[in-house]
Amino acid sequence: MNRMNRLMPALVLACALLSACQSSEPAKNNAQEKPAPEKTGVLSPLANLESGKIPANWKVEATKSLGDLATWQAVSDSTAPGGMALAMTAANHDSGSTFNLCWTDSIQFKDGTLEVQVKANSGETDQGGGLIWRARDANNYYIARFNPLEDNFRLYSIKDGTRKQLATAKATVEKGAWFKLTIIQSGAHCECYLDGVKMLEADDTTFADAGGVGLWTKADAATSFAGLVITPK
Repeated sequence: MNRMNRLMPALVLACALLSACQSSEPAKNNAQEKPAPEKTGVLSPLANLESGKIPANWKVEATKSLGDLATWQAVSDSTAPGGMALAMTAANHDSGSTFNLCWTDSIQFKDGTLEVQVKANSGETDQGGGLIWRARDANNYYIARFNPLEDNFRLYSIKDGTRKQLATAKATVEKGAWFKLTIIQSGAHCECYLDGVKMLEADDTTFADAGGVGLWTKADAATSFAGLVITPK
């Protein structure tokens, strides 16, 4: 017992010193760290098309619809990037004012770059087509399109189904050839390129928020699209 009594002060001192050392260490944060938000990378929605179908989470609609909706489907095309294209193959209506849409709101795009390859296959009233973006619904979006029948490249806003021209330029493309549309959107400013050449530029605040993206033709314009690349900023 005497020996134990002699050891007690030393044990008490050791415990005190250990406690002091521990308390001097930086406090550890036991809270679980939140992972950094994922950045949306480059998207290629037309990369894995299945013949006769449209991409998952895409839909066929129309602006100013007067009749049945157009037929959109993936088709085999040896001239297209990857050998497949998403095409408007039949209008199914005789309306010259209907805008045929195949688009998705599962992808939300605000700023960045959109690119797509386009080939005008046929159409008596209209030909060619283009891209839509920042789309709220089938009646509200931006559209940039090239029309081989009119030899013009134009940028519009479509608000409540009414089209407003924002910019236009004369342009020509070899008949039946693929051409590339590129859209660069930054805030209210938009630049539009045809085969790598900037031809349109405008500032507009009609649609300031992110929205859906998709493909567009007018009236009976049967058109193929391939190689869609979406690069958010």
